[in-house]
Amino acid sequence: MKKFAMAALGGTLAGAVLATQVAGPLIAQETSRKSSVYEQLDLFGDVFERIRAQYVEEVDEGELIEAAINGMLTSLDPHSSYLPPQDFDDMQVQTRGEFGGLGIEVTQEEGFVKVVSPIDDTPADEAGIEAGDFITHVDGESVLGLTLDEAVDLMRGPVGSEIVITVVREGVDEPFDVTIIRDTIKLTAVRSRIVGDTVVLRVSSFTDQTYPNLIEQWKKSVEELGGMDNVNGTVLDLRNNPGGLLPQAIKVSDAFLDAGEIVSTRGRNPQDSDRYNATKGDISEGKPLVVLINGGSASASEIVAGALKDHRRAIVVGTKSFGKGSVQTVMPLKGDGAMRLTTARYYTPSGRSIQALGVAPDIVVAQPPRRPEAEGEDETQSAARRTRSEADLRGALNNDSMTEDERKQAEEELKKAEDAAKLREEDYQLAYAIDILKGFAALDPQ
Repeated sequence: MKKFAMAALGGTLAGAVLATQVAGPLIAQETSRKSSVYEQLDLFGDVFERIRAQYVEEVDEGELIEAAINGMLTSLDPHSSYLPPQDFDDMQVQTRGEFGGLGIEVTQEEGFVKVVSPIDDTPADEAGIEAGDFITHVDGESVLGLTLDEAVDLMRGPVGSEIVITVVREGVDEPFDVTIIRDTIKLTAVRSRIVGDTVVLRVSSFTDQTYPNLIEQWKKSVEELGGMDNVNGTVLDLRNNPGGLLPQAIKVSDAFLDAGEIVSTRGRNPQDSDRYNATKGDISEGKPLVVLINGGSASASEIVAGALKDHRRAIVVGTKSFGKGSVQTVMPLKGDGAMRLTTARYYTPSGRSIQALGVAPDIVVAQPPRRPEAEGEDETQSAARRTRSEADLRGALNNDSMTEDERKQAEEELKKAEDAAKLREEDYQLAYAIDILKGFAALDPQ
């Protein structure tokens, strides 16, 4: 018994020594880390005091602190930043769908401002700004060395005022200036149109109004076609859509899915991860779906495209998307400002992150530049260039085997084909998507 007690005591002593040997360095390391952090904070305080006391001009202490906070956040990634009270208010207004500005979504790359996408029917869109353009100067002032927020501030101004931005574009040898008149940007999140028997839903942004607008426009289009039986499919156009609110992207994806995962987000800690699943109910009742994307499709757009692609619910057509696969959380701070902080990455249902990779289309279709019209050519000359047919030959036999109804149907089919040809000139990618849906209808008329 005494031996057992001594052995137990020896084990206890050994355990105590081991704990001291292991815990001692860990505690010392933690203490050293804290000491280092406090030393750095002391260094920051020292620099702040020296600037305030000795800088050549008097400085605004509040602006110094804001600049320090923003510098800390922007050093993390291009999407984390500090939002002063006015910027925070502007951001909240933007998500509601109306704000003042040029109408472009931007990021920063290699020190310059890069256009993610122009917003439909805005001054920037009408001025010809394109996704992928680099803005190097604003009213002659270089943006190199500025933070993204500082560059954006340069582009802000009163509605109706003029701004000149210098643009560098791939494929254009020299930078060029674009003059834009600032305006109030009113976002119509979803527009619809009917092309043949196809419903085209153009989603330009993900704001609070996106899902309600989508449902409203969908119902209006189906009614215009005379019911679901007359709908051969849907084109969901997400080109140049810079993204927006995650919940809206989930709802739009869910609108065309009956079940399964839509997106998952994974943060630094496992408890910060979330998974979002579809609920039963596909508004298009399983009819064929084509999603259009391009290099200006980012963030929430990529969530929708990725979900519908991974579930094989849609064919994705166009060019590779932007590749923004991170989630930003806006956290209100003291003093009415806020912090936009990247807190997670999102993953498509297949478990793939699209960060810096983008969503690859199933069918790559580039948008060709518009063919310039022949100078001085009128409609008669244009028609003369068309291929002649049997009906154009003098004395050609008439087709007397067709009834009047059959003749009208043939004429309607010809008009649809001619309209499709016109659409290829106007928007080749959209025409391609609609041709795919026509192919589905031809294979399975039911």
